Amino acid sequence: MRALCWVGADELAVRQVPDPELRNGHDIIVRVRQSATCGGDLPLIAGRVPFVAVGDVLGHEFLGEVVEAGPEVRRHRIGDRVVVCASVSCGSCWYCRRDLHSCCDNGTADPAVAEAAWGHPSAGAFGQPRAMGGFAGSHAEYVRVPYADVGAFTVPEPVSDDRALFASDAAPAGWMGAELGEVRPGDVVAVWGAGAVGQLTARAARLLGAERVIVIDDRAERLRMAERHTAAETIDYRLADVPAELRERTGGRGPDVCVEAVGAAWDGSDPRSLADRFTGRAERPAAVREAVHACRKGGTVFVLGEFTGFVDTFPLGAVTNKGLTVRGARQHGQRYIPMLLERMARDELRTEHLATHRLPLEQGALGYALFRDRLDGCVRTVLTPDAPPSAG
Repeated sequence: MRALCWVGADELAVRQVPDPELRNGHDIIVRVRQSATCGGDLPLIAGRVPFVAVGDVLGHEFLGEVVEAGPEVRRHRIGDRVVVCASVSCGSCWYCRRDLHSCCDNGTADPAVAEAAWGHPSAGAFGQPRAMGGFAGSHAEYVRVPYADVGAFTVPEPVSDDRALFASDAAPAGWMGAELGEVRPGDVVAVWGAGAVGQLTARAARLLGAERVIVIDDRAERLRMAERHTAAETIDYRLADVPAELRERTGGRGPDVCVEAVGAAWDGSDPRSLADRFTGRAERPAAVREAVHACRKGGTVFVLGEFTGFVDTFPLGAVTNKGLTVRGARQHGQRYIPMLLERMARDELRTEHLATHRLPLEQGALGYALFRDRLDGCVRTVLTPDAPPSAG
């Protein structure tokens, strides 16, 4: 089959790879109908994630049709249209039973590597190297889905592919940021980042009762999109002192909940800190630092962005002196996806507008370039394996 593969730092290519096969009775094989780019892929594509190997198939946010199912699969049949959670969890370990699916003990192919990196193994993920799952990604014609009764969900008939696609990763991530950030009715919520996850965090906060949501970014087209689709206020951080502006808009207190939905920033410079030198990459959480300083005393900061290793210059003094709660997680999609699909079916949650660009799989490298560089107003590129290459 054809698949979009990593072949070197900032270099992608569509290659022929072996078709996936059922490996145990709980697997299904999904024919991919749509898959989306994601910011979590960018450090990997740039070659800044350990253990990535030439030929690894990328992608983790996808929707498709079941074409084969193992004998132990109970919830799915051939022909079902399913959206698949981007993370892989077993559904039966101590963490999964407590709905902490991204902390699963059994979802990664190489738990020893993950334990060495983070202290404990965590759930796997599609399209990531062995330390983060070891499962072939979704930018392909077919994908093997392990633990299918846990991580794949039948899409309700009224929900289009374009809408359901984002229930795989961006929508549950955004909902988790708002829910675990403990958004309450009447709160003021600030969200750093107006990409797909940031916009869906803003929408989730409104659905959970936030009185005001303020989205911060530097791209005018994304800020306009956030205003239009989430009823958020916006701040262009190029034009304002963000903490001062947030204090002005909140009577001097600051937001009740601050959600970082940007991720690790890297400016291309040489490593400057001890952690940078040891890890070979520089992760400087500018948005996290700003969120900590901007949040009101006693408030909550939630980190949604993808950080792969160490960060430096973290304002721990502000956390303790202001009495903040700081939380972070990879999305527990298995907890949220059924509810999100129901909200999509009721038209409470719309995500189609996030798919600003659509390309055939063969043009996946272009799709990621548009997404990475935010060219032509790109928020997400959707890749379609069945689509013929465009002319030229």
